[in-house]
Amino acid sequence: MTTGEVARRLGVAPTTVRTWDRRYGLGPDGHTGGRHRRWTPADVAKLERMCALTATGLPPAEAARMARSEEPPAAARSRAAAGPGRAPASRRTGTWSGLQLGDVRQECRGIARAALRLDAAALDELLLAVIAEHGLVAAWTEVIMPTLQAVGRKWETSGEMYVEVEHFLSWHVSGALRRATPGTAADRPGATVVLACVPGENHTLPLEVLSAALTERGVPVRMFGGALPVESLVTAVRRTGPAAVGLWAQSRTTASRPLAQHVAGMEWGVRGARRRPVVLTLGPGWAGQAVAGLARPSGLAEAVAALESSAP
Repeated sequence: MTTGEVARRLGVAPTTVRTWDRRYGLGPDGHTGGRHRRWTPADVAKLERMCALTATGLPPAEAARMARSEEPPAAARSRAAAGPGRAPASRRTGTWSGLQLGDVRQECRGIARAALRLDAAALDELLLAVIAEHGLVAAWTEVIMPTLQAVGRKWETSGEMYVEVEHFLSWHVSGALRRATPGTAADRPGATVVLACVPGENHTLPLEVLSAALTERGVPVRMFGGALPVESLVTAVRRTGPAAVGLWAQSRTTASRPLAQHVAGMEWGVRGARRRPVVLTLGPGWAGQAVAGLARPSGLAEAVAALESSAP
């Protein structure tokens, strides 16, 4: 593996990998021709032990010494975290343990490790790299969303632990979406898409990635974010005369059929040529609450395709 590939796998910046090599001797054991270094599975295993040990709070120099030794990783972590008179790390509250990611892309593991360490620089670099490599839709569907779901599961099963990790990861995902998206798409008459969370709904991140993906495709978007009041939503639709409206509901308690039907029935334009918006009900909150005549895309790619086709 190259240094960049190793960094993505570990969830650290490439400069961190090079620093560990230079400062602590955690570089590749073998050398190949050319200027670029190549890391074997054994080399990467040492770096993974380094990451695991530093996550317990062990100083980097001591973690590196243990990572270079032949001691099994589990035993090293337990001994390093315990110390005199302390319980092993696996038995103490407040220690970091791995997220259950399952069968996912390798980039998920790197992003998860960076989020667990609250490593802002590495997290930004990894998120931007995965968006650049795979594109917004695939990066969200195959890498970012599975990682967010893993953090959410960890939070649900750990009481109040990991809440800061979820907020930290979500904030950096939002920032990466903005940095990776080109400037606002130019307006085209009758082609605007309005995106808003229904009243009482504050989960905006899925709408943010949808907005970014549409902007990337040149679709003009008006994004209104979380918990838009009914009166404000109606006013926004009347003022913009959009081709389509996407209404996001994370929870069934916030999804409102009457609201979706009302927006779908709104008209504007001159007499004899009035138009209505295409309305999409987005998010898991609409599951089991289908609104007759309104589309409910099953995922990001389908939502992007439906909204793009509605805004010629």
